[in-house]
Amino acid sequence: MSKILRSQPEATGGDPPVLAHVGANLRRLRTAAGLSQAALAAAADLSRRTLVGLEAGEANLSLAGLDRLARALGTDFVTLVAAPDATRQQVDALAWRGTHPDSRAVLLGSAPARQAVELWSWTLGPGEVYQAEPDPAGWHEMIVVTAGRLRLRLADETRLLEAGDHAIYGSARAYAYENAGEGPARFMRSVVG
Repeated sequence: MSKILRSQPEATGGDPPVLAHVGANLRRLRTAAGLSQAALAAAADLSRRTLVGLEAGEANLSLAGLDRLARALGTDFVTLVAAPDATRQQVDALAWRGTHPDSRAVLLGSAPARQAVELWSWTLGPGEVYQAEPDPAGWHEMIVVTAGRLRLRLADETRLLEAGDHAIYGSARAYAYENAGEGPARFMRSVVG
């Protein structure tokens, strides 16, 4: 689940801020666990300055870093990013926004599995590329393109996916999504831990 978070304090077009609830959730969970910012930062292999910025809603962090924070707090990614009144089946958290106005990733929901299963709705605007970091060993992704053309770049191959095409692959390696068309590329993505 190691993707880059783009924190944007000002929402555009009526959208909520990226990962709007992380700061409050992080502060609440850290306090409940009885951890100082320094102790949590050390447990999650982050700087205290990053943690302070996250709690204030002013820092950028990879989604993998958020995963490490969740594990250090004894919880999961969904609990860390969801609105306080959200259910696991209906998270609807804007977790990434690209440079193109059409580019966004929304965590739709989650279901229990060995670790977690997450359902995402992604849109990449024309020319947008999303470069992912490797996930933990044993993680997989399943994507289904619903509109446009998506180029999936894996370490050892590149696949061009049209609307209706799907791909299933181990995500414990670097990979990228690239809009390969003229209009927005839309796809559903499941992350399986």
